[in-house]
Parts: sequence; structure tokens; C-alpha cells
Amino acid sequence: MAIFDRFKGKKREEEIELTQDQIGDQEDSRDKLIDDNQDKDTKTPPKSGWLNRFKKGLQKTRQNLSGRLESLIKNSDRIDDDFWEEMEEILIQADVGVNTSLELVEKVQHQVKKQKIQEPGQVLEIIHQEVVNLLGFEESSALSLSEKAPSVILVVGVNGAGKTTSIAKLAYQFKQDNKRVLLAAGDTFRAAAIDQLQIWADRIGVEIIKHQEGADPGAVVYDAVNAARARRADVLIIDTAGRLQNKTNLMKEIGKVRKIIEREMPEAPHEVLLVLDATTGQNAISQAKIFAEATGVSGIILTKLDGTAKGGIVLAIARELKIPVKFIGIGEGMEDLRPFAAEMFADALFDRSLEAEEQ
Repeated sequence: MAIFDRFKGKKREEEIELTQDQIGDQEDSRDKLIDDNQDKDTKTPPKSGWLNRFKKGLQKTRQNLSGRLESLIKNSDRIDDDFWEEMEEILIQADVGVNTSLELVEKVQHQVKKQKIQEPGQVLEIIHQEVVNLLGFEESSALSLSEKAPSVILVVGVNGAGKTTSIAKLAYQFKQDNKRVLLAAGDTFRAAAIDQLQIWADRIGVEIIKHQEGADPGAVVYDAVNAARARRADVLIIDTAGRLQNKTNLMKEIGKVRKIIEREMPEAPHEVLLVLDATTGQNAISQAKIFAEATGVSGIILTKLDGTAKGGIVLAIARELKIPVKFIGIGEGMEDLRPFAAEMFADALFDRSLEAEEQ
């Protein structure tokens, strides 16, 4: 079965600008590495190894969250106020977020009282289950694709979050599902952005609509929508600008692009996917709120989970934003962007078997 059939104010301005300044140049520098990583990125690893790779990808977060929770439980001889306070601290430091951490601990406390549990060793399984419950709505987080082609996916996010490579991985996976894919190079403001997407398109074997650097993104999108219909593409994936002079200009430009899509195809875009870098932790929440207000985000692609101990951000996103995480990235390979599954995430987060094998 195909992969997409299986998983159907000012302070804010400063925060997003800070993130853009800190990581915006990273994507430009990665352009130079594309050719060096070509073989690694296009090889398809055995599917049987995906779960193990996923667990390894979450190792830093697991050590920072479930590893520390295990230590707390092992070193506690009773469940008291100090026990709960330390649990809150562990969750907050794993970027679960203050409000989400407090709510999670409160739910665990309720279950401990309800089940009349007195031994700390029995608490970890309750935490595990409450994490699954918190992420429960994510199980229905399938891509919303049109029954009548083309389906239009608008991809937004700040530069450096992995937006362009996420688009490439999505395109690759759609092609693996025998879909005809068209890309639109709507980020005409960033140096080399068009060339980067062209390289990915050539490597994957899909078509791309592009204009010259500095061109009007709206014109690119207009041409892309009409080309998608004329060429009978199944999916059109549109890249967008991620770094303008300030937040207002960026959101205005993306809003303009969306209006052009809606004018040409009233039922589109069918998805607006926001790419967030997991390594930015709580800053990702600020970004998501800004983009959600401006563009109406329908789903999140959370990248670089393998490079951070801040994977608890998944829980904060679920609780605070109520926007489904639709894909997660845990590596550089084309197969390393996968549909998000709440129970699998929770299981990998609390499965310490890999650490036990290494000891």
C-alpha cells in the first residue's frame, strides 16, 4: 500500500527574525554539499530497518527525556511533591513546554491516584500512555489530497529549517507512489534557492516551473498551477520565500501567493505544510503561531529530530497548536522523511533497548 494511503506583536517578530538570522545562512551553505551527498541521499535503505533508524534518530531526545525519567524513578523510594516537581523539570528541559509539562504531570498524578499506585517504578508506563493520549489526534493526520488532480501543496517555513530538502523528499515519495509531480520554485528572493530546487528536481526526475532570481513569486505560482493542469500532474508542490527583510513582508508575500492559488483553483491549496526545525525547540512554537495566523497551516513537517535532544517539542506542538505533525525527518536519506504516527513515536521515545545493548 502506498505510503500516503497508509497515513491518511513585536516579540514574535523579533523571535522569528532571530531564528532567520541564526539559521538562514545554513541552507545556503548546504547548497554546496548537495553533490557530495548525492549518493547518500538517493539510496533507498531497507524498509525493514526503518523502525531501528527511527529509534536511533530519537536517541538524544530519549536520553534527555525517558532516560532522565527512568533515573528519577530508580532513585526515588516514594511518590511525593519532590518527585512530581523533578518530573516537571525534566519535561520542561526536554522542550515539552511549561504548560504542556504541567498538564502532563497533572494527568499522570490523576492516574496514579486513580490506580492507587504507590511505587515509583509503576509511573513510567503511565507517562508513556499519557504521551500517546496527548498525541492521539495525530493518528488521523493524513495528507488531504484532491480526488481530482492536481493536488496543490504549499510549503512554508523559515530558511534553514530544511524546507527545500523536505520538498524534495516529498516529491521523491510521491514519485515512488507513481504520481506525476511538478515543483514550483516560488522562493525567488534567496540566492541559489532556484538552482537548489532544480538540482533536486533533476536528481529525482520531476519537472519544475521556475523564473529568474528576483522574479515575482506570484507569477511563478500562476504559471505552475496552469502548467500542472495542462501537464496533468497529480501533485504540485510549491516552495515559498523564507527570509525577507521582516515578518510583515514575508507573511504578505506568502498571503499573496495563496490568493493566486485560490483564484486559479478555488479548492486549493489542499495542504499548507509548515517546515519546523526541531533543534530550535520552543522557538518553533513561535514560528508556527505566526505562520498559522498568516497562512492557515494544515500540517507540520518536523525536521532534524535526529540531531537534537529537544524532541519533546512534538508534545508541545500537539498540545499548544492543535496542528497535526504530518511528517518527521530523522536523517538525510530520501526515505528518512516519514508520516508521523503517535504510538510509534511514543514507543520509540520510551524504548531504551538500544541503550541497553550498547552497555
